[in-house]
Amino acid sequence: MAVSYSKLWKKLIDKNMKKMQLKEVAGIGSTTLSKLSKNQPVSIEVMMKLCSVLECNIGDIMDVIDERKQEV
Repeated sequence: MAVSYSKLWKKLIDKNMKKMQLKEVAGIGSTTLSKLSKNQPVSIEVMMKLCSVLECNIGDIMDVIDERKQEV
């Protein structure tokens, strides 16, 4: 299983917010922001912070991708 945060970046564009602004407002670190940028897993706690700041649900900012289905 893999994750994709493309919805997160689209949401930031819609809210006219930069990644560094999100980092500061959500209280996440540079390493976490880097993981998000690379579509690497982050904790539920981080996702909850992002959802709180962006006023959305987890499904609005990330997708879980079944890599096995993509290979077919």
